[in-house]
Amino acid sequence: MASRRRPSSALNIWPGFVDALSALLLLLVFVVMVFTLAQVFLAQTVANRDDQLSQLNNQLADIAAALRLERNDNDELRAALTQSQTQSAELSTSLAALQAQSDADQAQLTAQRNDLTALRAQNDNLTDQLAARDARLGELESSLASSRQSLDEERALSASARAEVERLSSQIAQLREQLDVISAALAAEEAARAASESELAELGERLNTVLAQRVNELEQYRSEFFGRLRQVLVDNPDIRIEGDRFVLPSELFFDSASATLGESGRLELAKVATTLTAVADDIPADLGWILRIDGHTDRRPINTERFASNWELSTARAVSVVRFLAEQGIPAQRLAAAGFGEHHPLDSADTEDAFARNRRIEIKLTER
Repeated sequence: MASRRRPSSALNIWPGFVDALSALLLLLVFVVMVFTLAQVFLAQTVANRDDQLSQLNNQLADIAAALRLERNDNDELRAALTQSQTQSAELSTSLAALQAQSDADQAQLTAQRNDLTALRAQNDNLTDQLAARDARLGELESSLASSRQSLDEERALSASARAEVERLSSQIAQLREQLDVISAALAAEEAARAASESELAELGERLNTVLAQRVNELEQYRSEFFGRLRQVLVDNPDIRIEGDRFVLPSELFFDSASATLGESGRLELAKVATTLTAVADDIPADLGWILRIDGHTDRRPINTERFASNWELSTARAVSVVRFLAEQGIPAQRLAAAGFGEHHPLDSADTEDAFARNRRIEIKLTER
């Protein structure tokens, strides 16, 4: 059994060996092919390099030839440059000479232009003088023609002028006669006017005398009214006399910021109305008098729905007093109301006492 198995094992090696040998052969073929391809590519590359080298050699030969030509051209250009520099020096010398000549010509031209300008100015001046003389000559000719025409007219009118002078002389004589008549009339008028002025002066003196008497009468009644009113209001120490008027504090009549008469104010005003009624009966009807009621406030501002300022408040208070006096029987045509606001203070101090003094109602008997 053992001898039979050995040949079988030896026979199994060959397939593997054949496979290995085949693989090696294929590898060798592949290497040969790669080497062959490399040789082909290398040969082609070397051939291309040779072609390029040949082209470069040709280009180098062309460049060398061009360089030789450039060197020849350069030599020629240097020779031409040397010649040009020589010519440039000569031209510079010529240019300097020409510039000097140009400067001289320019100076001469400037002088000639100045001379030409002066000649033109002189020509313009002469032209203006000639025009002025022509104008003057024209004026003289016109004046001469006018004078000749006037002379002709004077000669033509001399005869008629003489007749006109005679006629005017006659009229002047007549006017003188009329003037004498008018002068006499004016003298009479002046005498009458002097008499009228004398009468007017006399009437003026009489009128002044009558007015003085009226004023004295009113002053007497005013004194009587004030005397009686002082007696009636003597029990109220807040009521005082300031000059020609009675001064009554507003607090006696009105509440703060109000124009409605209070009860105490009505009582005091009733006394004033009674006194004035008694005095008014004695005052002649033709004596123009009024009882003026003035309202005053302090300077503290007010702005309410009814009173926009102290003007309105002072005026409303004066009107309230006037209305009450009218209700008491004082004729309305003898009453007047005025509001002065805070603009006529009795005391300019900034204290409560000063404010109280300035809030007042003033009563004054005066002329209309």
